[in-house]
This record gives sequence, structure tokens and C-alpha cells, in this order.
Amino acid sequence: MLVGGGAAGIWLDLECFPQLLANPWWHLGSLLLGVSLLRLVFRISRVTGRTLARHGRVGELPRMETNRLVTSGPYACMRHPMHLGLMLFPWAVALLIGSLSFLLYIAPLEMVLMVILIFTLEEREVSRKFGEEYQAYRQQVPPFNLRPDCLRRLVGLEVAEDH
Repeated sequence: MLVGGGAAGIWLDLECFPQLLANPWWHLGSLLLGVSLLRLVFRISRVTGRTLARHGRVGELPRMETNRLVTSGPYACMRHPMHLGLMLFPWAVALLIGSLSFLLYIAPLEMVLMVILIFTLEEREVSRKFGEEYQAYRQQVPPFNLRPDCLRRLVGLEVAEDH
């Protein structure tokens, strides 16, 4: 999706925004913002991955596997914090390559596709895996949460009480 989106974005930029492609200041600013956003995506992935590794495993499991529902850290205030971080990835790539079309049109479509996949596949899989426990958690915790205290947890600036 990212490679195709990048190619389509550049092609659209050549058609719609050729003057922008020739502007080195746009590319410099876009690159700096893209690197910053990419660092944020990696930080969110690290925080959520560590939370899953610490609290989502009982016994010996293969890497990236969980057998316990995690409801602490960023998972205390949103069900899909890692996915929220990964949804920023298309914007980061769009900024890195300096494509306004990718940034404004294609990345948002990719983000909507991610949300659809989360609600159709991920929610079903987690519900099947954790059953009633997940259903109770689902009733109490929204899929995404942009409250400042929750975003601080998401980037690891606030350590929450374990639940």
C-alpha cells in the first residue's frame, strides 16, 4: 500500500502540483516533519509492544504471541493503541517523499482501510481468543482515544496503574 500510494502520489503531484515538486523548501520541511512523525510511530510501537510483552504473556510463547488480555498502560484507555500509531505511518511516508497528493488523498484512504480491517478482522479475532473477558473490556474501553492523558500513555510519558 505504501509503495503504491507513494507512486500514485508522486504521479498525481506531477499532474496537479508540479510547482510544489520544484520547491526545495517544501521538501526540506516535509522531510523534517516526516522524520519526526516516523519517530513517533516507532515510539508508539515500542511502548505498546513492550506493554504487550510484559503483560500479555503467561508461560513460554513465541515472540509476538499473547495469551492474556492486556488492559494496562495505553490499553487501559484504548483497545487498539498500536494500530493508532501504525495509522500514522502512511502520513509519515507521504511526508518523507514529499507528496502532497499522498498526504491529502491516498494516506487518509489507507488509514480508513486500516480502520475497516481493525473492526472486521482484529476485533473478531481478539473476541474469539479472549471471549467474555474481551466483551467486557470492549464495553468499557473505546477502540481509539485521543484524550491528552491517553496520548501521554501511548508515547510512554505517563505510566499508568496496572489493571
